[in-house]
Amino acid sequence: MKLASRKHGRDGELLVVTRDLARAASASDIRPTLQAALDDWTGCHEALAARHAALESGEVEGFAFKPTDCAAPLPRAFQWADGSAYVNHVELVRRARGAEMPPSFWEDPLIYQGGSDDLLGPCDDIVVPDEAYGIDLEGEIGVITDDVPMGPPAERALDYVRLVVILNDVSLRKLIPGELAKGFGFYQSKPATAFSPVAVTPDELGDAWRDGKLHLPLVSHINGDLFGRPDAGVDMTFSFARLIAHAARTRNLCAGTIIGSGTVSNRLDGGPGRPVAEGGVGYSCLAEQRTVETLLHGEPRSDFLKFGDRVRIEMLDAGGHTIFGAIEQRVVSSGQP
Repeated sequence: MKLASRKHGRDGELLVVTRDLARAASASDIRPTLQAALDDWTGCHEALAARHAALESGEVEGFAFKPTDCAAPLPRAFQWADGSAYVNHVELVRRARGAEMPPSFWEDPLIYQGGSDDLLGPCDDIVVPDEAYGIDLEGEIGVITDDVPMGPPAERALDYVRLVVILNDVSLRKLIPGELAKGFGFYQSKPATAFSPVAVTPDELGDAWRDGKLHLPLVSHINGDLFGRPDAGVDMTFSFARLIAHAARTRNLCAGTIIGSGTVSNRLDGGPGRPVAEGGVGYSCLAEQRTVETLLHGEPRSDFLKFGDRVRIEMLDAGGHTIFGAIEQRVVSSGQP
């Protein structure tokens, strides 16, 4: 089943969407919003699945699905917690700012709590006050959970996953070092995160969803050029089972909690990956490419994003069909000094 939120009010109108993302139908008579559906998943899941099946069969005609009309599946969420499951990425970006990586990072997941009050739709602009902040994309996988009780064992944590999404967790790289130096985490360096047009139930992913990982390439383009296609199931040190269990170790998670994977990143022959142009799988963020360039050439050769740049992130199935729809964003100035 594929679900979306059409822009309407603050929390969107719940839609069911065909597997080919061609048509949609309102499900607001079943539950008005996706959050309302997640709050009572047991009570409404069958009705939503029936509406989805009727749309697929043509029993319900629906209307043309337009990602430009979509908000984030959850336009505002009770919690957005982002992990760093691809430790290769963590190692590279820490190296870029001259910080050593403790060995514990390979054993214990990292998670930070992001801003969940203003989540972007798939075609919403990336609005930033200044290019000098170091604007970067971060292509990730995310899961949306049901209520999760405190302290779940990792082997049971996937039972609480209701939906899967992809996302662009934008970073302002040149603000990060100063914030982290204060010892209190990210804030200004992590603006609003954008999400795919649709969220899908894990069964829609077939064999690609296994062991708490999504085993398909995450494809990114910058200004129409292929930037990266690392496999999200490769080099993921901590599965979503581990991330959920870690997030819920000392607290309950409420229905509608979003858990992110961190930037998808692959190693190559025991070292950092290569750009697509050199036969590698590329990257899901510019910071990683710039670090590799520094290691090879003594300095970065790639710029961060500039005003007017365009970013596209999507994931294709084995047949080359888009699964979640594409995140397509333009970088623009806020117009403020």
